[in-house]
Amino acid sequence: MEVLEIRNLKKYYGKIRGVEDVSIKLNSGEVYGFIGPNGAGKSTTIRTLLNLINKTSGQILINGKEYDKNDLETKKMIGYLPSEIYLYDDLTVKQMLDFHESFYGGKLKRRKQLVKLLKLDESKKVEDLSLGNSKKLGIILALMHEPKILILDEPTSGLDPIMQNVFYELLLEEKKKGTTILYSTHILSEVSKICDRIGIIKDGVIIKEDTVENIVKNSMTYLTIESNDIDKIKKELNLKIIFEYENTIKFMNNLSPNEIISKISKYNINKLLIEEATIEDLFIEYYK
Repeated sequence: MEVLEIRNLKKYYGKIRGVEDVSIKLNSGEVYGFIGPNGAGKSTTIRTLLNLINKTSGQILINGKEYDKNDLETKKMIGYLPSEIYLYDDLTVKQMLDFHESFYGGKLKRRKQLVKLLKLDESKKVEDLSLGNSKKLGIILALMHEPKILILDEPTSGLDPIMQNVFYELLLEEKKKGTTILYSTHILSEVSKICDRIGIIKDGVIIKEDTVENIVKNSMTYLTIESNDIDKIKKELNLKIIFEYENTIKFMNNLSPNEIISKISKYNINKLLIEEATIEDLFIEYYK
């Protein structure tokens, strides 16, 4: 079931482009990786989606209904973890959690579980928290009311590798419960771990959208060939060479295995290595 939809979203700051044309559909229990470098439009899309800034044009729908910033019940369905955490420094962690809990009409059972899991000391003042512990507090604030939609903007910055894995496990639990997750990141290794689909944003526009599996499967491979006939092979294949040393070349290849073997079978090959492109490789290609 479709839970969240962004239609033709545009945001300009005067004449400066924030996002040009973003359309995304997310289903129940889906983790959508929203990827791109800093400045591509990820955070602007998220802030507009959350009504933290006003859109120039476009629509945002939740459960098929246009999202109204005054609709408090819909707001309670959403959890948000920003890339940078700004909280009330003079409060303790407990006071900060109490304050957040007060918006939901009483005790939240998920709160205690998350505090224990993330090993956060509730007696500490917010201003005394390290970057990692501030991010843990942000995670608890985003999840403790058990939202149906989770919006995450660069969520693992500040977390050590062990806590990152704990966080990934948390998200997989949320996914099993049917939570819809928009996961904005420029750390591409995260995408293949937890995302079902990805959308690549460039200059404020979604330029590619598909499952992680399909994007990698239908893309290029990398070939390394060592041969005494390397000059003839280069001429035969008209290659885009990445690396060359003496009788060895590494290049990008869009041909099928049968086609490449057919073309080079007449030459003396000492070594042949075929490697699948990674998400990182594809990302670099899109952003050249």
